[in-house]
Amino acid sequence: MTHPDLSAEIGGIFFGAVRNRWDGKAPSAIQKHQVSGRQVVTLTGFSGDAQADLTVHGGEEKAVHHYAFDHYAAWQSEGIMAAGTEAAAFGENISTTGLTEENLCIGDILRLGSATVQISQGRQPCWKLGLHTGNAKMPYLFQKSGRTGWYYRVLEEGDAAAGDRITLVERRNPDWSVLRVTRARLTRRISRDDAEVLSQMADMASGWRQAFGRIAEGDQDEDTRERLGA
Repeated sequence: MTHPDLSAEIGGIFFGAVRNRWDGKAPSAIQKHQVSGRQVVTLTGFSGDAQADLTVHGGEEKAVHHYAFDHYAAWQSEGIMAAGTEAAAFGENISTTGLTEENLCIGDILRLGSATVQISQGRQPCWKLGLHTGNAKMPYLFQKSGRTGWYYRVLEEGDAAAGDRITLVERRNPDWSVLRVTRARLTRRISRDDAEVLSQMADMASGWRQAFGRIAEGDQDEDTRERLGA
């Protein structure tokens, strides 16, 4: 299948360690710092990175989180983020300019340095994002804006460094941009027919397929209080 000629330079790679950040709250590795040199990409993500709660972050379906640096200007112009904020403010592993939720699709396969990765789902923001950014509304703003970033599963292990390219090599679901699918998942505003299509999309993370399956069956209710509430 033909695909757009999409490629971007990796602006930075960022790792975090699990830390107790907030009294009475679960630990987190959302605070990431830029690393230099070549970094090993394994089936569960960068070998030097960590995630605190593997039920909602990390694992093979959410091995690497990519966020478009393109969005930082919008957050700043809206007064949500301080001028000059640097990449990794949202806990992402990879920052680029030129690749976004609008021009990438669920199931896209990309070359990341010498590794091969595939977009598995968008990001569902949680309360940790609000505490980390100092803005309790940030999880809701992420959802409203659609500027959530996305996750990769790793198809072929390899390594990558800042300055390498990340390049689209195969587009499998051209009708389903990351933005369209993530908005549908977070808002649950989607037709039952479309939800049924997404529930059968093998390229999508299993948790999201199951969620769309419930919507296709007419179940629009989802309790998001635990995820969003700090």
